[in-house]
Amino acid sequence: MERDYLPICMEDMKKRGWTQADFVFVIGDAYVDHPSFGPAIISRLLERYGYKVCMIAQPDWKNDKSIDVFGRPRLGFLVCGGNMDSMVNHYSVSKKRRQKDAYSPGGQMGLRPDYATTVYCNLIRRTYKDVPIIIGGIEASLRRMAHYDYWSDKLKHSILVDSSADILSYGMGEHSMIEIAEALDSGIDVKDITFVRGTCYRTKDISGVPEDSIILPDYDSLSKDRLEYARSFYTQYINTDPYSAKTLVEGYGNRGYVVQNPPAYPLTQMEMDDVYDLPYMNNYHPIYEEAGGIPAISEIKFSLTSNRGCFGGCSFCALTFHQGRIIQTRSHESLIKEAERMTHDPDFKGYIHDVGGPTANFRHKSCAKQDKYGVCTNKQCLFPEPCRNLKVDHKDYVELLRKLEAVPGVKKVFIRSGIRFDYVMADSNDEFLKELCEKHISGQLRVAPEHVSDNVLRMMGKPQNSVYEKFIDRYKRVNAKTGKQQYVVPYLMSSHPGSTLKEAVELAEYVRDIGYMPEQVQDFYPTPSTISTCMYYTGVDPRTMKPVYVPHNPHEKAMQKALMMYRKPENYDLVKEALIKAGRQDLIGFDKKCLIAPRKMDRKGEHQGQRSYGKNDKSKNNSINNGKNSKNNKVVPQKNTKSSGQKNAKNGKNRNKRK
Repeated sequence: MERDYLPICMEDMKKRGWTQADFVFVIGDAYVDHPSFGPAIISRLLERYGYKVCMIAQPDWKNDKSIDVFGRPRLGFLVCGGNMDSMVNHYSVSKKRRQKDAYSPGGQMGLRPDYATTVYCNLIRRTYKDVPIIIGGIEASLRRMAHYDYWSDKLKHSILVDSSADILSYGMGEHSMIEIAEALDSGIDVKDITFVRGTCYRTKDISGVPEDSIILPDYDSLSKDRLEYARSFYTQYINTDPYSAKTLVEGYGNRGYVVQNPPAYPLTQMEMDDVYDLPYMNNYHPIYEEAGGIPAISEIKFSLTSNRGCFGGCSFCALTFHQGRIIQTRSHESLIKEAERMTHDPDFKGYIHDVGGPTANFRHKSCAKQDKYGVCTNKQCLFPEPCRNLKVDHKDYVELLRKLEAVPGVKKVFIRSGIRFDYVMADSNDEFLKELCEKHISGQLRVAPEHVSDNVLRMMGKPQNSVYEKFIDRYKRVNAKTGKQQYVVPYLMSSHPGSTLKEAVELAEYVRDIGYMPEQVQDFYPTPSTISTCMYYTGVDPRTMKPVYVPHNPHEKAMQKALMMYRKPENYDLVKEALIKAGRQDLIGFDKKCLIAPRKMDRKGEHQGQRSYGKNDKSKNNSINNGKNSKNNKVVPQKNTKSSGQKNAKNGKNRNKRK
């Protein structure tokens, strides 16, 4: 059968000869049939198993009839809020409404509601009281148990409670969704589908849960005691591995319990290959063409997902809760086949934009024991330093990149996913770094040290700053051998738990010394189900239960952010105030080490800065472009570069993420 999009209207369904859909999939994004979008994978997988799936993209949640496009589905509704949490999609860290939605036609904002998954489920329930509802995707996955919600600034219920959905499929969902579909198709009542790994369900009776289940504190207890929440969160965190995790139970008084089954097992390489070989159209539906298409497709249409999972363990990243720490990879043959298909697309110009995933240079499990025992629950693979059992090998990745370059019609293969520089440093062989510098970047390499203070880095789960400094030296040496002049652009974060004004000033001094002035800075964003968000809410590190300084005050957060962009005239007052409060008036003056100059009064009594950073300021331009003022000339971006806040969320793969 010729490839085609799944039905989006009754006319499409009739053309296929269907009288009723098995599943109706309600999604918060526009309909994009590309494997970087979770609903595309799940819908095509269900299709492969013989189920009839119809799509309702971005229904009008204010109109009950918008959910009734296909009538009552035979087996149930599937609901996904979108490729990123709807609240992250809608609001910046300062809680200001964003102007554009990359997952909507023409980038239009406002086509989905806040807390989209819950709103869509309630919309369905008003029309179909007893049809099974299965929720999934990043919004459901990371809100599956009681969680701190930054936007309402309170602890919220499990999304299962508020949405009244029947089953929540967390993680990537391929295994669990097929098992749920087969159970429903066999006639099992949705209330009895309590046995599927990678799912959560609601129940009034927990007498049937396994004897070794962990009973978490109930919601009322968590609401009253933030330390209790921190302990509960960490219990969940160490129960995210499919080989060692226990069943978790969380009580909600007279509303019953939410039970979380252990995670689904990771996909084998053959299963991964099968998933990415499904008959995707690899584009957005043609109905969006008139509105200007879907902006999110631009970067991912000609990118290749080579892996899933991440053993990096950054505190601010939710991957541990969603994709897990066990690496899953596709075969070379599968990736080459997809690359060859790309070359036949009329829009393909010969450039593969990316070959990676959450972390590009992870192509195998971190150690051999994971095949049998899973990941360690009491320690990380790379933090605070690489584990002695860590397998460090880039050979497979280098070989893959070379094969892709050899595909007829491919001119160049880029790597734009994050690379873990500490993993590179653990590799004594320069082969990967040399290959990266020679062929796979274009003038600049983006890496994510995130900070320079070891105290803050410890809270972040990142390596010490000395590791990053050694990486820069190695990168410079390898580039010198290749004869190329290429630069590093560091992703940096302000206001992370652990960062006082002292550490923020330290970061500003670093920015000064390397001659780098970012146009935008990522302020820490407390998104659901991360260790850092737990710190933000509770004031303690859940791993140790020790107190952590947390910048909560919006004015202090503004000062920390302004320090990293101290050259901008509009930041002068904030920078001055921050330096005075930090006791660093030595950085206000005319010395080259100073961040700002004193101001003098003009005749009208208004302050004027005595140092200009306008377009004619040659000292600034030389610092950024030529590295004249940078420390050891280590990091010299060619031009101001925007930092990518929430990169993990917006690229359609949850590839967040900054490594």
